[in-house]
Amino acid sequence: MKLRIITPLTVVVDEPEVLSVRAEDESGGFGILQGHADLVSSILPSVVVWKGKDDVPHYCAVRQGVLTVADRGSMVEIATREAVRGDDLETLRSLVRQHYAALDDARRNANVEAVRLQLDAAQQIAKGLWSEAGGLFQ
Repeated sequence: MKLRIITPLTVVVDEPEVLSVRAEDESGGFGILQGHADLVSSILPSVVVWKGKDDVPHYCAVRQGVLTVADRGSMVEIATREAVRGDDLETLRSLVRQHYAALDDARRNANVEAVRLQLDAAQQIAKGLWSEAGGLFQ
């Protein structure tokens, strides 16, 4: 079975030989093995776990997404807006925290810049109105 986890910007996971996949949707956690019925499911923000031929679990945190099982379980694809892959849960937890901290910083910086642009625009409008009003009274 093949597993792919993709975001709009990159392929995060592309594993050609996976034995099992575990994910979570609104009904709870579920597993996928070769021969699974085809399905499409909306998955929750969670950790997707899979095992390869080495029988070692691998992890990927996904923010949300759509999971598709095709060709009787031979292909599992997850399309998500954000995904962070980690080799173990503790490392993954740390990576996810760093990822979200960086996103929070970027959002704060974008908000500060947006407010600065709004203030500049308001000042330009006020200057224009002031000069027009001054011209009316002369």
